[in-house]
Parts: sequence; structure tokens; C-alpha cells
Amino acid sequence: MKRLRLGAVGYLNARPLVWGLDDIAHFDVRFDIPSRCAELLHGREIDVGLIPSIEYLRGDRYRIVPDLAIASHGPVASVLLFTRKPLADVRSIAMDTSSRTSVALARVLCARRFRVTPIFEPQGPDLESMLTRADAALLIGDNALFARTELRQGPTGENDDPSRARGIETIDLGQEWGGMTGLPFVWAFWAGRADALVSGDVDALMRARDEGVSRSEEIARLYCPDSVDRQRLAARYLRDNIKYVMGPQEYAALELFYRYAFEVGELAVKPSVPAFY
Repeated sequence: MKRLRLGAVGYLNARPLVWGLDDIAHFDVRFDIPSRCAELLHGREIDVGLIPSIEYLRGDRYRIVPDLAIASHGPVASVLLFTRKPLADVRSIAMDTSSRTSVALARVLCARRFRVTPIFEPQGPDLESMLTRADAALLIGDNALFARTELRQGPTGENDDPSRARGIETIDLGQEWGGMTGLPFVWAFWAGRADALVSGDVDALMRARDEGVSRSEEIARLYCPDSVDRQRLAARYLRDNIKYVMGPQEYAALELFYRYAFEVGELAVKPSVPAFY
């Protein structure tokens, strides 16, 4: 049987989607940051990638694995804008280069919700350095999830205002998208070329998701073995913030995001209707 090269995201939120896939004989799984997963898929170095949703329209005529996604309904907790200034005064944003979907969403929200026109500066995910160079910083994934918690920790414990700590305001982009549209947001999904998957492979990915979603506590313990506090946060995040379905609402949200991304120049061509395996 032909070996199937899967490119998965290495962040916590992807772990339920890959539960047990290493045990499937013809699956080869590698882990990277989201933008790298997309690069590997575009370059045909993997067969199927867990790619940022914006990347679906930047490569070949991909198909999406049905009913599977990394999505959120309201706060996502791991795609965050950090700023020491009121949003109206933000003139520059350091953008985490790890995921292009989050960058595209930030641009959409700046244009349509925040009504600001900052300079966007690509930078590696180092919050202190980012806020030294720019008025605000976009962080994604584990870096964002754990950075906000660490900011809140001080000599008196938890900060009274969960959106602000040590003079830094935290803005959740998933929550802002939901407030603007009333829809969930789709961050990533499995995608590949039309001949990459057969029905049995699709079934295996769905079974992995179903089993992984039921094991949020176990995944959190394995992912954060050295910190009970992080384990609690990780389990709560997987259980409450991240959803792993692509239903009618997610599909509508995806189409709307693509339209808005095109309007702000994040897509070079008008969006096409997504195709599924």
C-alpha cells in the first residue's frame, strides 16, 4: 500500500486530530508550524496537510476532508493580539509568521471591525521583542495560549481583568470575528490533491478525531508533562475553545472569510467554492 505523507500542525490544538495516526501502517506523520505545513503541501513534499484555511486558495485545486476542522465558536484563546495602547492608537502590529490565516484575519478585523490601518511587520513569535518593535503583537498557537496565562501571574495571583495584565491588553481574534459576524471561525483543516486520499483514509482521519476529542485530559497530560497548571489550561482549552467539525455554520464562515480576505488583498483571485473528498 502506498505510504501517505501527512503534514500536521505541532500545536496542542491539532493533537486530537492526529490521535493514533502513527499506529496506521501506511501513514507517515510529521509535525510543523502551520505555515510550514502549507509550504510542504504546495511543494508536493507531503500528500495531505493540516493547513491554515487561507492556504486552501493559494495552492493547487485541493480538496478538504469533510466534517473535520480546527474551529472556534467565540473566544479561541490561542490567536491573540497583545497591545499596550488602545486599538485606535495602534499604528504598527508585529505579526507572528507561523500562520497566515491568523495574519489574514487580523487584517480583515483591522479593516472591518477595529477601523485602523496599521503597518504590519512579520516577526518571529517573541512577545517582548514584538512589543518593543511595534505597538501591538499577534501571537498564535501555544505561544499565545500560555503567554496570556503567564502575563496574568504575578505576586497577587490571577489578574482581576482577564483581558489585561501588566499593562498589556489581550484581544481574542476568534471572539472579535464572532462578534462581527455571528459565525464561528475555521482556522485549519486537512487538505490535499484530489487523488491523495481514498475513502478508507478519510474514515481513518475521522476516527482519529472522534477518539482524540474524547481524550482531552489525557492529551493535556501528555502535552504538558511538567506542569499541572498547564495541563488544566490545556484540557480546558481543548474542551471549551476548540471545535473539530466543519458543519454548515463553519462552511458559511469560511466562505465569508475568503470574501473579506480578498477584499483586503490577502487573496489574489476571487474565492472559489471549497471542494470536499
